[in-house]
Amino acid sequence: MMLESVLASLHLVAILAMVVFSSSQAALCRQEWLNAAVVRRLLRLDWIFLASVTVLLLSGVARVVWGIKGWQWYVGQPLFHVKMTLVLITLVIVARPSFTIRRWVRTLDADGTLPSSHEINRLRSAIMLHTHIMPFIAVLAVFWARGW
Repeated sequence: MMLESVLASLHLVAILAMVVFSSSQAALCRQEWLNAAVVRRLLRLDWIFLASVTVLLLSGVARVVWGIKGWQWYVGQPLFHVKMTLVLITLVIVARPSFTIRRWVRTLDADGTLPSSHEINRLRSAIMLHTHIMPFIAVLAVFWARGW
């Protein structure tokens, strides 16, 4: 029972951290605020966000493998598959902002150029998209955990 509580807590903390750090990235992605320091800050936030994603995935897998309900229960639930599909979609969406931020930092280091207004808006839209999908995943998890 203690392991289940620790894994559930880690999972929840990772979700909250993901929301906080992706929201911070979205808030900083504005043309009027973007400068060299903000581009580097976006990279730091992205590293923390990706660490949160890693904790979320590892704690989720651990819950499936070592959790009280067992992996057979999880894979037998239709909402589990819907949730995993949304998680995979979110991971694909998350990859683009991460690669974009790293490219911005490389460009900034190479020639001091900041991204265009169009690039900033595209990045912000991608961050906002995955940030808005995450609550649906959490709601699905609540319904699913209650046997819906």
